[in-house]
Amino acid sequence: MRTEGEGHAAALAREYASRYEVVFTLGGDGTAMEVVGALASTGRLIGVLPGGTGNLIARALAIPLDVPSAVRALLDGHEAWIDLGRLEGGRRFAFAAGVGIDSRMVERTPAVLKRRLGIVAYLLSAANAVLSGDAFQARITVDGVVHERVAAMVMVTNFGAIFDELITLGPGISQDDGLLDLCVFSPGSLRDAVRIAWRLFRKDFRADPCILYAPGQVFVIETSPPRRAQADGELLGMTPFRVSVEPRAARLLVPTRD
Repeated sequence: MRTEGEGHAAALAREYASRYEVVFTLGGDGTAMEVVGALASTGRLIGVLPGGTGNLIARALAIPLDVPSAVRALLDGHEAWIDLGRLEGGRRFAFAAGVGIDSRMVERTPAVLKRRLGIVAYLLSAANAVLSGDAFQARITVDGVVHERVAAMVMVTNFGAIFDELITLGPGISQDDGLLDLCVFSPGSLRDAVRIAWRLFRKDFRADPCILYAPGQVFVIETSPPRRAQADGELLGMTPFRVSVEPRAARLLVPTRD
C-alpha cells in the first residue's frame, strides 16, 4: 500500500494491521515511526525496511541497507520488544529526540544533498554545526532532578550507537530496559569537541566536564533561547518539550547477529 501524505501510513496500519502477521514499512524514519506509533502497545509485529536517507532506525537495529538483504535478514531474524519515547501530543520516537547539533543537522541538510550523498550529507552538516560553535543554555529535568549547563547538543536517546555503531553515545544504553538516556555534550572549544568525538569513538566513558549522562523515565528539555528540536530525524516545534518512556511498547523483527 502506497502512502499519500503525512499520517497516511499510521491510518493504513491501524486499519489493516490485524489482517496480517507482519507489517513491513518501506520508507524513511518518518514513515516507520508513523506505523510503529500507530501499533504501539498492540503487540502487532513490524519489520522496518530501509527506504529513506538517514535510516536511523534500520541502522540502529543492524538491518541491512539494501531492501532484498533486509527482507531476508528480518524473515530469518527474531522478534524483539523495544522501548519508545513519547512526546507531548502523543508522537513517538524509537531512536532519539534532541536539540542542538542533531536538530541543526536535520534542519540544514539540503534535500538534494540528502538524495545524492545519503548519510554522508548528515555527517557534513553535523561537522559544520560543530565548527560553528553554536552553544545555548540548557535546563534539563530528569525524573525531577534538574541539570543546567551550556550545551552544544542535548539528546534523549533510546539506542546507544549511531552511524552503524561507529560512535557509541554513552554507557549502558539499552533499547529495552524501560529507560531513556540523557546525553548532553558541552564542548567549549574545537579541542573539546575533538576529545568528545574521540572518546565516543573509543567507547571511553570516564568522567568528563564536557559530557553529562543521566538515565530516566521522564525528561523536560528547556533552552534559552528556544530552539528547534527533532525526533528520529523529523523536525519538531521549538523547545521546551517533554519526553516520557513507554517500556517495551514496540514489537519488531530484527536480524539475528552472529
